[in-house]
Amino acid sequence: MSAVLPAGILLVALGGMTCLNTGCATNPVTGSHDFVLMSEEQEISLGQKYSTEILEEMPAYPDPVLEELVQRVGRKLARHSHRPELDYHFTLLDSTQVNAFALPGGYIYITRGMLAYLNSEAELAAVLGHEIGHVTARHSVRQQSTTAVTGIIGAVLAASTGIQGADSLTNMAGTAIVRGYGREHELEADRLGAEYLARSGYDPEAMLEVVSVLKNQEAFEAAIAKQEGRQPNVYHGLFSTHPDNDARFREVIEAAKKYKTDGASHIGRDSYLLRLDGLTFGDSEREGVVRGNHFYHKDLDFSLSFPPGWEINNQTSRVIATPKDKDGLVQLTMTTFDGQLTPKQFMQQQLKSSNLRHGQSFSANDLQGYTAVAIGDTPYGQRQIRYVVVHRGNSAYIFAGTARSTQHSRKYDAVTVAAAKSFRPLTRAERKLATEKKLDIIRAPKGATWSGLARGSPIANHAEEQLRLLNDQYPAGEPVESEILKIVR
Repeated sequence: MSAVLPAGILLVALGGMTCLNTGCATNPVTGSHDFVLMSEEQEISLGQKYSTEILEEMPAYPDPVLEELVQRVGRKLARHSHRPELDYHFTLLDSTQVNAFALPGGYIYITRGMLAYLNSEAELAAVLGHEIGHVTARHSVRQQSTTAVTGIIGAVLAASTGIQGADSLTNMAGTAIVRGYGREHELEADRLGAEYLARSGYDPEAMLEVVSVLKNQEAFEAAIAKQEGRQPNVYHGLFSTHPDNDARFREVIEAAKKYKTDGASHIGRDSYLLRLDGLTFGDSEREGVVRGNHFYHKDLDFSLSFPPGWEINNQTSRVIATPKDKDGLVQLTMTTFDGQLTPKQFMQQQLKSSNLRHGQSFSANDLQGYTAVAIGDTPYGQRQIRYVVVHRGNSAYIFAGTARSTQHSRKYDAVTVAAAKSFRPLTRAERKLATEKKLDIIRAPKGATWSGLARGSPIANHAEEQLRLLNDQYPAGEPVESEILKIVR
């Protein structure tokens, strides 16, 4: 959550696209004609538009060393692609999600969450090569040519929050960009990515390593979700259609080896891992840190709590908390104001609503607030929304809670009000909790074990499993003396 946020009340769909001229275009990969609704110039313009929206919601991660690495590897692959003339843009996003995706026109994104779990430059190339394949085959253009384009940001939010009904904010086109394009298009991106890896001097089998990393994460998340009695949250669309023993996937990787250049394939394990030293792991301080059912923001100096067991998803422009059943949500946004309005006046002015009901002023933690209910747009359609505004200085913190059920429309009213009343400045102890964790790159000491390293780790839950996942030794295996490891400090 950033220091200055839009005053949006609940998640709403982004504006739709206008119609584009119809026509056929030659597919740069196959040479055949595709029925598409945009020219290459329009494709690039669309990518520029969505890129602005993506970076507003998920800003770039400020690390020149890693930025240079992503740019260098991406451009190397792009030079050997079927569309080398495109002006590609490779961006490392400050997001905990383990994901990568491409927008039309050569705008390609990878998250720092993904970088943390990769273990070589070749694996990074495998991820970027797959996304370049989507661009060169114009998958997003072909998808959007049969479906009206709305809500890329909605798809990002839906993929990360797992809110049932959040996909109503976007259609199939937006969701595809974030979660995957379907089996055939994904396999084509695999084939192209493997070819680009081979032509660029990387081993195409690095794709198998990436699939192993992601499948291990899915297995871990499924096991934890079963223990906790909830549905697993798996965000990445990258390689999501592949079973471990996918014969077709292995065939395209084997076929790509004919494009290999002379000499040994570049792996770049140690050099890649050393660049990860100091990478933020988990939530970042500038966006706020989640610890269990608590949220702490060091820069804005506040903490708040949700009920135990609720999932807190921290976005740049909002914090969204959801119960296990995903049958409602509480959202927090923030905006600034002139400080002259009371919380009640601010709510009336901000909502521009004449249907506020059950209004009540309150005071909590020496802060003034106001709460009321109104009918409004939600991910579940028109529903009753419980609003709460808390003033602190010239900032207004806006809580909005709703339930999926129309029969139990006020199910989460009390939770919304309680979360707002828990809002307060950080204590000294909480300021430490608001500090982000970072990757620490070390040489494995003699006799090191993952259980031993986990005992000294600041990771609160499942530390051994998390360290194994980071180092691609899940569920079994132990460190080898002097090998480079990723731990968390």
